[in-house]
Amino acid sequence: MNKSVYLETSFISYLTNRPSHDLITAGHQALTQDWWDNQRPHFTLYVSELVVTEAKRGHEEAAAKRLSALENIELLKITDEISAFAKALITGHAIPEVAVADAVHVSTAAINGIDYLLTWNCKHIANAQRYEAIREICREQGYRSPVICTPEELIGDPI
Repeated sequence: MNKSVYLETSFISYLTNRPSHDLITAGHQALTQDWWDNQRPHFTLYVSELVVTEAKRGHEEAAAKRLSALENIELLKITDEISAFAKALITGHAIPEVAVADAVHVSTAAINGIDYLLTWNCKHIANAQRYEAIREICREQGYRSPVICTPEELIGDPI
C-alpha cells in the first residue's frame, strides 16, 4: 500500500510558479518538479479544501495553473474536529496565532492519518524548532503526527 502525502499550498506554488531568479527559490522549484515527476507515483496524494482556497488566490493565470495541478488529487474536507485541533496547536504554542491556516494544514493531515505533510513553509510548519511541540500536541490529542518535510527530504525509494 502506498504511503499518503498531504500537499500543502507552498508545494503547489513552487511546482507551478514561473522559474525564479532567486537561486534558492529556483533550487526549491527544481526539487519540487523532480519530486512531482519521479516520486509522486509512489504515494497517494491529498489536499484539503484550504489548499484549494489558497490556490485560487492571486493572479488569475497563476491560480489556474495551481488549480490544474490539483486535479485528480483527493480532497479532504475541513471539519469542526480539524478546526478544534488547529486551535489546540495554536494554544499549545506549536504554531503561532498569526498562522491559523498553517495549523489547519497540520491538523488536517494528522486527523486524516496522513503519513507525510509536504511543504516549503519552513517558518511555521517544516521547522525543527516546532516539530517537537507539534508531535507532542498530536499525541496529547490522540493523533499520530505526520512526518513534516520538504520535497528534498522525501526523495528516494519508498520503504
